[in-house]
Amino acid sequence: MDFKDDVQLDSSQVQSGGRGRIPGGGLAIGGGAAGIIALIAALVFGVDIGGITGGGRPAPVESGSDLAAQCRTGEDADQNEECRVVGVVNSIQEYWSTAANGYQEAKTVLFSGAVDTACGAADSSVGPFYCPADQRVYLDLSFFDQLQSRFGAQGGPFAQAYVIGHEYGHHVQNLTGVLGRSQGDRQGPQSGAVRVELQADCYAGAWAKNAYETGLFEKPFSQADIEQALSAAAAVGDDSIQQRTQGRVDPEGFTHGTSAQRVKWFTTGYESGDPGRCDTFSGDI
Repeated sequence: MDFKDDVQLDSSQVQSGGRGRIPGGGLAIGGGAAGIIALIAALVFGVDIGGITGGGRPAPVESGSDLAAQCRTGEDADQNEECRVVGVVNSIQEYWSTAANGYQEAKTVLFSGAVDTACGAADSSVGPFYCPADQRVYLDLSFFDQLQSRFGAQGGPFAQAYVIGHEYGHHVQNLTGVLGRSQGDRQGPQSGAVRVELQADCYAGAWAKNAYETGLFEKPFSQADIEQALSAAAAVGDDSIQQRTQGRVDPEGFTHGTSAQRVKWFTTGYESGDPGRCDTFSGDI
């Protein structure tokens, strides 16, 4: 993944520096195996932490670093991780501004330790998530190290891009009214939650196919780039996570889809380049 050196970045789409302590002791998740799996599911591409934390209140995020000063060009994005996030977010939103009617931009908030959101308070264990109540993507960059060390993913810059693309897929779903289909149907191999997550994977693939056309990248993504995304998708399948953490697979506890399903739907989006092919709500998945 190589940005054009002289392309101008829009750092206003990303905020940096959200840090803090979680009021009231953190996430309220039940104990036992189900609770552990719920926590891990939240760790990987959570949709809405409101159901986990019991809600919350909006809170401003104060900037702890001047992204506008350090993230100006594509050359900066190639050399600095936060600037790479800015570049990826810029590309994703440029794509959806033409691919989705009425698209509204959503900020990404980079935080460390803990953050308070309109969906509730969260710490770094929640990993990347999208909060529909304030229409923001929240991201602790330490998650990408965990993606390799804890989940066995290949890692790399495009694995990060895939994660961000997935979260912005949830934003598109929120704007189109699809995101709510995960509510009240949160578990099971054919559940609304799984279908929502797989569609977000497909949307990430559709962006990846069209990313070069957004004008930020030097060339289309290579097969090596795509392999990083596929490795990340496979690593965070429900079956893979359950097998690793509890030694068995329980389809009734699925919330995000199997490794094979996640790879399949990212690939569907990438090979077609058409978000209209991302209908995970019709028939079996």
